[in-house]
Order: sequence, then C-alpha cells, then structure tokens
Amino acid sequence: MSMAVTLAQDSSTLDTTSHLDLESQRHLIADKDRVNQNIGMGEVDYESLPSDNLAAHLLAGGAAGIMEHCCMYPVDCVKTRMMQLVPNPHANYRNLPQAFCTILTKESPRVLFRGISVVATGAGPAHALYFSMYEITKKHLTKSHNPVLAQGVAGAAATLAHDGFMNPIEVVKQRLQVYNSPYRGALNCFRTVLLNEGGRAFYRSFTTQLTMNIPFQVIHFIGYEFLQDRLNESRRYNPVSHMISGAAAGACAAAITTPLDVAKTFLNTREQKRTINKERRIHGIINTFREIYRVSGPKGYFKGLTARVVFQMPSTAISWSVYEFFKYSLGLKNVDVDDDWR
Repeated sequence: MSMAVTLAQDSSTLDTTSHLDLESQRHLIADKDRVNQNIGMGEVDYESLPSDNLAAHLLAGGAAGIMEHCCMYPVDCVKTRMMQLVPNPHANYRNLPQAFCTILTKESPRVLFRGISVVATGAGPAHALYFSMYEITKKHLTKSHNPVLAQGVAGAAATLAHDGFMNPIEVVKQRLQVYNSPYRGALNCFRTVLLNEGGRAFYRSFTTQLTMNIPFQVIHFIGYEFLQDRLNESRRYNPVSHMISGAAAGACAAAITTPLDVAKTFLNTREQKRTINKERRIHGIINTFREIYRVSGPKGYFKGLTARVVFQMPSTAISWSVYEFFKYSLGLKNVDVDDDWR
C-alpha cells in the first residue's frame, strides 16, 4: 500500500514537472518570438531605445555635434566669407569651387581650419544639450499634444539651449574665419573682444541667432520626422533613411533661413565697421536687414546661399546618422545584430 502511494506521488510529481517544463518551453518560445519581432534582419526599433536615459542622449548628441562641425568646417569657413556684404577684394568669390581654389592657392589650407579647436571644444556639450532637450521635450509633449506640434516645440527648446551655449563660440569662430583676420588664435580673439567691446559683444547676435535657428530647427526637426514617417515608418535603426532625411530636412531649412544667417554673420564679424560710419553702429535684426538692403540690395539677403545649403546638407546628415548610431549602440549594446548590419 505504501509502495503504491509512493509510486502515485512520484507519478504526480513527474506529471507536474513535465507540465512545468512544457510551460517553460512555451514561455521561451514566446520570448523568442518577441525578440525576433524586435530584431528582424538587424533592424532594431530604435524608438524604444533609451528615451529615459539622459546620459545616452548626452553622449550621442555630443558625438554627433563634434563630427558634424569638424567634418564640414572648411565649407563653414567659405560660407562665412561668401556671406560678407563688402568682402576684401582678395576674398570676393564667385562660387564655392572658386573660393576653395583661391584659398588653397593664394593663402594656405590651414586657413580653412582656423577656429576649429574652439568649435570642437564647444560643439560636444552644445549638441549634447541640443539632442537631450529635443528628446525629453518631444517625449513629454507627444503624450498630450499633436506630434507635429510636439516636434516643433521640442526643436525650439533644443535651439534655445544650444544657442545660449554656442553664441560666444560662433562669434570667435567667425572672426577667425574672415579674410586676413587680425587675431592670432581663439584665446587671443576672445581676450581682445572682451577687452575692447565687452562681454555683450559675444551675445550681440543672440536674438538674430535665435530668430534664425528656431525656425531653422522647427523646419529641420519636422522635416526629419516627416521623412522618417515616409522612409522608415517602423522607426527602426536604418542609417540610409537617417542620412537622407537629415540631409533633405537640413537643406530645406538652410535655404529658407539664409537671410537670417547673412544678418548674423554681419553682426558677428563687425563688418559694419567697413560699411557704415562708426557713429551709426547697427543693433538688432530689423536695422541689420535695412543695412543689408542698403549695401547690397535684395540679392544681399541670399549671399552664400549655395555654400549654406552645401554646408547644411552633409552636416545634418552626419549629425543625425552619428546620433542615431550612438543611440542605437548605447541602447542595445548587449543585443546580437544580424550579419547584414555588422
């Protein structure tokens, strides 16, 4: 009798164990299916990446900013020169290729990189703020507002944080970029401007910068998200779609806001010293627009348009590609990726 009870208990235990094993297998299969849904041919749902991980956004944004500014710095230098209303006769360029040829033959390749050190130092923290502010603001606003409105407001908030940090760096950079710049380097430029013009000189163009960059970034971010909805509807990590969306959105935003960039360059480089009497120092965007029209007419508002678009297209493509790559890598560093993406 005792042996029969024992055998029955053992049989019951085996049945239970077998049942548990079957349940475990079902759970494992279900988990595997979920993983396969999330990782198909290496395409990872990057929108589910570290949206709450501020450190990830800071690092990804910082890397994107440094890559963007350093890779395109020579074009940025030529853009600054081409936007000057009354350029030096030795720096009066017809187009972008001719500008590069003139600089390389009559000056030096080093000229194209004057000021890059201060930009590389500032671009990391500035873009870390920029992308972090965008992601955080977009996430909170999307819950209760229209997605397009959330993207626009997030872009404006990101611009405010970025420009507040970068405006002094922009002033130093552009003064080093102009032809025959009198400054020995970034530190010398900073000290000279601070002593001769005061700290306000570093923010003289701040309102113009914001007036330019807020619409630029609103157009840029909305354009990027719109193109991602068309090219990458599933919002998976797709480098090609990130590059195309970033380049197209950046080019469109750059073309529309070129007049504001001309005004910003005018204020940053103090070109007005050569175009007007010193007693009539120009302040503010409205007066700057009037002066641009007086000196160059309507075409003055679009000086350097080609250079600006050529600069922004690869810049925004690089920026988004690097940002999404780091966001993907930091968020899924322990997940195997299909060989097609390795």
